Amino acid sequence: MKPSKPVRTSAKPLPPEGKSPAPGLRARKQQQTRDRLKRAAMALFLDRGFEATTIDDIAAKADMSRRSFFHYFASKEDVVAAWQEDAASALVAEILARPADESMLTAAENAIAAAVKRIDPTEAAAMSRLKRDNPALRARDQLKYEKLEQALAEGLAQRSGRKSDRLKARLVAMISIGAMRVGGESWMGEGAREKPEAFVKRTFDAIRAILE
Repeated sequence: MKPSKPVRTSAKPLPPEGKSPAPGLRARKQQQTRDRLKRAAMALFLDRGFEATTIDDIAAKADMSRRSFFHYFASKEDVVAAWQEDAASALVAEILARPADESMLTAAENAIAAAVKRIDPTEAAAMSRLKRDNPALRARDQLKYEKLEQALAEGLAQRSGRKSDRLKARLVAMISIGAMRVGGESWMGEGAREKPEAFVKRTFDAIRAILE
C-alpha cells in the first residue's frame, strides 16, 4: 500500500506576529489626512479670512498637494461643512451618554452644554463672524442647524427606545436647536464674553420659563 501524499491547501501562511495590518488602517489614515486638511483650513480662515484663503494655501499648510485636497473636499465651503458635521456627531454621542432618568429637555440641555465645552470660545466667535460675513457660508450655516436638529431628534428617540416618544423627541430637538441658534446670536451680539456653556444654561432657563 502506497503512502498517501500530503494534502495541499490553498491557504496562505499567516504573516509574522506584529506584521498584520490593523483592521481599518486605511480608513483611519484617510480620516487623519482629512482632519489635517480641516485644521489647516480653519486656521487659515480664522487668520486671513475665507475669501483670502485659497485651496493652494490650505494644501500647502497641510503639507500636501492641491490634487490631494480634492480627494477629500470639493471646495472650501465643504471644509466648513465637514467641521459642522463633526458637531452633529458629537451631540448625538453626548445625548446617548445621558442618564436614563433625565427628561428629554434636560438631556438635550446637558448634552449641548457638554458639546460646547469642547469649543474654544475665541474660535467659535471667529467662526460665527466668518459665516456672518460670507453669503455661501451663511447658507451652509442654515443647513447646519437643520442637521443638528435632526441629529438631536434621532439621538433623543434612540435614547428613549419608544416609538410613542418620536414626536416628543422631534419637538424637543426643534425647540432646543432653535433656542441655541437664537442664544448663539445673542451671545455674539453681547461680544461673546460669556462662556458657551453658561449661555446654554441661560437659554434653557428661558425655554423653561416660557413653557411654564
